[in-house]
Amino acid sequence: LGHSDIIYFQLGENEILDTLYSIASKNKIWRSYIGMGYYNCSVPQPIARNLLENAGWVTQYTPYQPEVSQGRLESLLNYQTMVCDITGMDVANASLLDEGTAAAEAMQLCHRHNKRRKFYVDARCHPQTIAVVQTRANYTGVITELKLPHEMDFSGKDVSGVLFQYPDTEGKIEDFSELVERAHQNGTLACCATDLLALCILKPPGEFGVDVVLGNSQRFGVPLCYGGPHAAFFAVKENLVRMMPGRMVGVTRDASGKEVYRLALQTREQHIRRDKATSNICTAQALLANMSAMFGIYHGSDGLKHIARRVHNAALILAEGLRRAGHKLHHDLFFDTLTITCGCSVKEVLDRAALRKINFRIYSDGRLGVSLDETVNEKDLDDILWIFGCESSSELIAESMGEETKGILGTPFKRTSKFLTHQVFNSYHSETNIVRYMKRLENKDISLVHSMIPLGSCTMKLNSSAELTPITWREFANIHPFVPLDQAQGYQQLFKDLEKDLCEITGYDKISFQPNSGAQGEYAGLAAIKAYLNAKGERHRTVCLIPKSAHGTNPASAQMAGMKIQPIEVDKNGSIDISHLKAMVDKHKENLAAIMITYPSTNGVFEEEIGDVCDLIHKHGGQVYLDGANMNAQVGLCRPGDYGSDVSHLNLHKTFCIPHGGGGPGMGPIGVKKHLAPYLPTHPVIKIQPDEDACPLGTVSAAPWGSSAILPISWVYIKTMGAKGLKHASEIAILNANYMAKRLEKHYKVLFRGARGFVAHEFILDTRPFKKTANIEAVDLAKRLQDYGFHAPTMSWPVAGTLMIEPTESEDKTELDRFCDAMISIRQEIAEIEEGRMDPQINPLKMSPHTLNCVTSSKWDRPYSREVAAFPLPFVKPESKFWPTIARIDDIYGDQHLVCTCPPMEAYESPFSEQKRASS
Repeated sequence: LGHSDIIYFQLGENEILDTLYSIASKNKIWRSYIGMGYYNCSVPQPIARNLLENAGWVTQYTPYQPEVSQGRLESLLNYQTMVCDITGMDVANASLLDEGTAAAEAMQLCHRHNKRRKFYVDARCHPQTIAVVQTRANYTGVITELKLPHEMDFSGKDVSGVLFQYPDTEGKIEDFSELVERAHQNGTLACCATDLLALCILKPPGEFGVDVVLGNSQRFGVPLCYGGPHAAFFAVKENLVRMMPGRMVGVTRDASGKEVYRLALQTREQHIRRDKATSNICTAQALLANMSAMFGIYHGSDGLKHIARRVHNAALILAEGLRRAGHKLHHDLFFDTLTITCGCSVKEVLDRAALRKINFRIYSDGRLGVSLDETVNEKDLDDILWIFGCESSSELIAESMGEETKGILGTPFKRTSKFLTHQVFNSYHSETNIVRYMKRLENKDISLVHSMIPLGSCTMKLNSSAELTPITWREFANIHPFVPLDQAQGYQQLFKDLEKDLCEITGYDKISFQPNSGAQGEYAGLAAIKAYLNAKGERHRTVCLIPKSAHGTNPASAQMAGMKIQPIEVDKNGSIDISHLKAMVDKHKENLAAIMITYPSTNGVFEEEIGDVCDLIHKHGGQVYLDGANMNAQVGLCRPGDYGSDVSHLNLHKTFCIPHGGGGPGMGPIGVKKHLAPYLPTHPVIKIQPDEDACPLGTVSAAPWGSSAILPISWVYIKTMGAKGLKHASEIAILNANYMAKRLEKHYKVLFRGARGFVAHEFILDTRPFKKTANIEAVDLAKRLQDYGFHAPTMSWPVAGTLMIEPTESEDKTELDRFCDAMISIRQEIAEIEEGRMDPQINPLKMSPHTLNCVTSSKWDRPYSREVAAFPLPFVKPESKFWPTIARIDDIYGDQHLVCTCPPMEAYESPFSEQKRASS
């Protein structure tokens, strides 16, 4: 890292935070009524303090091990239920990255569903949504056409789907039922982008036949965050559930017959289906979805309707005042957004707005937009009225309007259906109850506050309190993503600092922060390569070579970027099979676009020929995409830009300390070499490619700089660690992995090692032999580890029947030894089965995990003791024991009986039954 930054590396956490606060203070917090899918909201303090700022919620991993994830699985099921109820749809997923990418996923779903190539987009959708959809379509062969509904012709039966906004980007509410009917008559799917708060008083899309509903749940208790992270919602009709992108929480049962939760239909996921996956999504927005779910639970149906009516009434008052002041409103029916042609000078209005430090939406044709939100009070309305030259106050206008002005509530658009009737949304409306409910859920989940989470390829490292502190500072949290750049100078300095540091760490020349997940970064990086090749007149280059040791999302991302995948074999050491690579390069040299490499490989070894591989690809006209998932083994030791890579995404939620949040947020900026820099993403609202030679690939995320508000986490990490600290962290990560591999090699086979006998920062244990010797599989070890108080390593990936372990640099030797002791103890239990001293079917591994109910039951008929079940080693002590809350789940039952919302009220014995409420 550069000498100019040396001041940071002599300071401690408090001084670094002071420095960052001085940067944050350069952001100007004006009142923004810009709208376009982003709104101020009142974040309930119990949720902010007990969920967003709570390590027990933010350091959990994706809930792939449901027995130790029931808390957030229940919360995400609540989120899905809330979305289904409010939108009137059958099933929803557990969140997507943002509204723009959710719309792009809807387009791809339509294309997969009926194989048609044309897709209509209503020109009155949000501009950033249109841009993301158009970019995605450009790389997947879909043809998008911007039209108004009356211009849309479905008679050719060649249109896969249609996307419209309700209310639209200008605030207008109109009846889309005729459009939906016309589309359906011709086999076209109807997709609706909408607003959850509006739907609390507005007829939901599910009631006029829409197939896909999507949007942003940000205004349900999540700050503006300069664009993110926010949880997008995505809901479909039941017949589309198996094509829906992203993760879904479903209801199943455990070994005791209890109704429990798990991620449903995981066979759709990109790690399993690779290039045939429904999407490449690897990160949802679980933390933010949980915040929004708790917002809905805290307020309930009545509370949400009250907020929606307040916002709508404020808009009605403002509309009346603007009309009286001589301004023209473009739409008679609206929820919270007005589009205005000024009856006086626009400059005069904007000058007065600047005096009050207020932002409006400014259209290119001179119109102004005003979008109100739940934070608007009487003074805010009076200020807006003054800005527009209205001489009356909001109070006087309201008094003169009387009861006859009902807005939506006096039209057929009024919502008449009930929503959020489930008990969970009607039980926790006091702070006492909501805090206890959140704590009850938190206590069901293993997170980094309990023990190490040794997941290979997922880098579950320390997310320090000092790094997390800035995300709730109002200077970072309360800024709309589309404010003028001079109001976001603190953010701009943060981006500049972080880009400089990341370029120095990686050897790249330019960074784009727009991709808001690792998979999104993969897609953006490959799209940049395609844009570069196309600009050179080499559109025919479409073949992407992907070693079988590459990261799991790679094939799906390449497919999304319009490339044809050619797998490359690996040798017995886990490295790329160079002879096979050379053969495939020679075969496809005329059409070679890129290779996607993970370094160190997902098999846990450094590819010693990495430089030669890069040279080979370049020699034949291709580009090198290096997956940044394993940067934790490289920072300070080697740089992708030095050994031949052209582009990488960087998992800031792995290497650079942004927490996983139970399955998201993520951040996946891409670094590129100079020749790819002109092709980095742009944005239709905020221009971020000022260079004259820029030919951007398009727009990949809804916000210009992705999930901006979590970038301070990585900034603080880099500044506090400094050059020496970052290098030391990489060395310790590699040392820890090799120490563990050495301790465990006498008991398990380490599947791959480098040419010199060492592993990288992660390693794979081969558990496949135990299937023959003891009828034990990787899943049995994973579940048994829960009895020892540990989350399982990565299971059966990248090699089926194995466990992949990554300790990170954050864990000390004592914790590493505890985990190794647990694994050695489990191996001894396997030996007892192999030697006939333990029943091959009823043993501690097959019957794991052991719950408190199981161990304390009056009936115990197993051929091993309760102590062996629950306290297998001395460090597993009653006073500190983490108890899995459910027995082993039944995946097959869950997929055969798909339920992805809270069970109906009839499933409850009593409204006060805690046991039933816990499985709602």
